Amino acid sequence: MEIYDLITNKAIVAPLIAWSIAQSLKVIIELVRNRKLDLGRLVSSGGMPSAHSAMVTALATVLGMIYGLGSPEFAISIILAGVVLYDSAGVRQSVGKQAAVLNRIVRELKERRPMTELEHDLRELIGHTPFQVGGGVIIGVGFAIFWVLVLP
Repeated sequence: MEIYDLITNKAIVAPLIAWSIAQSLKVIIELVRNRKLDLGRLVSSGGMPSAHSAMVTALATVLGMIYGLGSPEFAISIILAGVVLYDSAGVRQSVGKQAAVLNRIVRELKERRPMTELEHDLRELIGHTPFQVGGGVIIGVGFAIFWVLVLP
C-alpha cells in the first residue's frame, strides 16, 4: 500500500509532472527555434521555461490547496519556492554570464598559445531570465490547480 500512497500523492506527482512538462517544452522550443531535435534539453538546466520554477510552484500550489494557505506545509513550500525562484533568476543566471566571459578569455588565450588545463568550455546556460522563471511559475501553478481540481 505504501507504493500506491507514493504514486497517488498529489504533492509529489503534480510537481514532477509540472517539471516534466516544462522540460518537454524546452525540447519543443529548441526544435521550433533552431530546427534541431535536442533530447539533451529533457535533462538540462537553464532555458525557457524554468522547470525548477514549475516544480516548486506546483508543490506550493498543491499544498496550499490541500492544507490551506495558513498551514505549515504551505509556509514551508512557499519559502522553498522563493529561494529556488531567486536562485534561478539571480545567482545561476549570474554564473552563466560569468561562464560566458571566462570562455571568451580562455578562447583568446588559446589563440596566443595552446592551453591544456581547461579541456571543455564552461556551461553558460545555467540560470534563467525573469521571463523564463515566470514561464515556469505559470506552468507550475496552472498544472497544480488542474491536478487538484480536475483530477481528484
